[in-house]
Amino acid sequence: MFHIYEGFHLVDAYHKMRHQRKYHPEDSTKRVLKIALVAIVTLLLWNIPTEWYGIQNLTIVQQRIIAIFAFATLMWVLEIVSSWATSIAIIVIMLLFCTDSGIMPMVNEAEVGKLLSYKGVMACFADPVIMLFIGGFVLAIAATKTGLDAQLAKVLLAPFGTKSEMVLLGFLLVTGLFSMFVSNTATAAMMLTFLTPVFRQLPPEGKGRIALAMSIPVAANLGGMGTPIGTPPNTIALKYLNDPEGLNMGLSFGQWMMFMFPLVVVLLFISWRLLLKFFPFTQKTVELKIEGGMEKSFQSRVVIVTFIVTILLWLSDQFTGINANTVAMIPFAVFALTGVINKRDLEQINWSVIWMVAGGFALGYGLNASGLAANAVASIPFGEFSPLLILLLGGAICYLLSNFISNSATAALLMPILAIVCSAMGDKLAPIGGTGTVLIGVAIAASSAMILPISTPPNALAFATGYVKQNDMVKVGSIMGIISMVMGFGLVYLMGTLHLI
Repeated sequence: MFHIYEGFHLVDAYHKMRHQRKYHPEDSTKRVLKIALVAIVTLLLWNIPTEWYGIQNLTIVQQRIIAIFAFATLMWVLEIVSSWATSIAIIVIMLLFCTDSGIMPMVNEAEVGKLLSYKGVMACFADPVIMLFIGGFVLAIAATKTGLDAQLAKVLLAPFGTKSEMVLLGFLLVTGLFSMFVSNTATAAMMLTFLTPVFRQLPPEGKGRIALAMSIPVAANLGGMGTPIGTPPNTIALKYLNDPEGLNMGLSFGQWMMFMFPLVVVLLFISWRLLLKFFPFTQKTVELKIEGGMEKSFQSRVVIVTFIVTILLWLSDQFTGINANTVAMIPFAVFALTGVINKRDLEQINWSVIWMVAGGFALGYGLNASGLAANAVASIPFGEFSPLLILLLGGAICYLLSNFISNSATAALLMPILAIVCSAMGDKLAPIGGTGTVLIGVAIAASSAMILPISTPPNALAFATGYVKQNDMVKVGSIMGIISMVMGFGLVYLMGTLHLI
């Protein structure tokens, strides 16, 4: 993935850094201990008597789902292997030990309880939300291949002129806008490449370089909140909010943007003032020289028209009746038929993210289809929980975990659990705006986590420039994280109480 993007060398360096950090030879003992911990906890939960769980009518299959969930949690949190590898392991273990196509002695339904459908587990990879992901990736690949992204950057940055403060604002707004529709990693890599000649113009003793370098990850992280496809946690939240067999809220792409887009714009302006306060420019003007642009060809025109039509259909899905998942397949078909993308371009799709999300969906499917969710609802008094506590606790856990592990993994773990809790609480959530407030709030918390270089790929890319120190990232990331969560939670609470979501 990302070979065709501007700034690929930065992305490549980031992945090498992550790999070396996780698999450094000196950490082999620590790695063995982590593996032992995961094995012990998983096997313990798998084999202890079912009555020890305190859940009524718990079956052996449901107990195995609990053990698999614990396995996934520990593997994702401890990062023993890549997140997508853990997701594949989740799916395979469920298929072998919890489905009607599992190992024969282990899946005797009379002994272990209701089995999952193996087709249902495998279908998690073809969930309509996965199609939404793929459609977003295809749009990004087509835009980059034809130079539309670079051309848009040149056009959108031009009105901000040469005044240093306005150039900073331009990079914040344009990066935020791109991150709503394109991978934040690809966006950050491209925008940092455009900044390289600007860095050379600024004096080394000033702080303007830090402000510009920091603007990219901040805007990329915040911008992802603006649309359901901006970042995986958003799409995962939308899946559980709209699941016909679950919450079935029918939240549309346009509804999401109606309240999240203005929030992102306000947050970007706040981050602009914050960056200027912490890292003021000593040089008052800079000149932008962005190389590259859009090819004048039939394919380029196809991409422009398809981009516009797709976004309009996403925004008007309540009127057209075509949901966002179906709309996402339209550019895929158009680009394939017109030759904009070919089989080699399909290799650029970020399949690791898709597998990561599919594993999370498989966990959610296992919780519900096995009957474990219903048993938990009947056995645990969720209705007595404080709605505000659920919101704050869910947001806090998501924020803390997302600063250290993949926010996709964090969302995949928390969303199915919170969906169960919210369903059980029913009208008790009305004082805080309903279920939407909790799940969208958790998605906001995931995007707000940006205090460390390892928190998100855009952070790591900015850190790799050498202009940003870790304490700078902690200072700006923590302040903007708190501001975005407070404003975000307040907004979804307001939208929920007004019955707009």
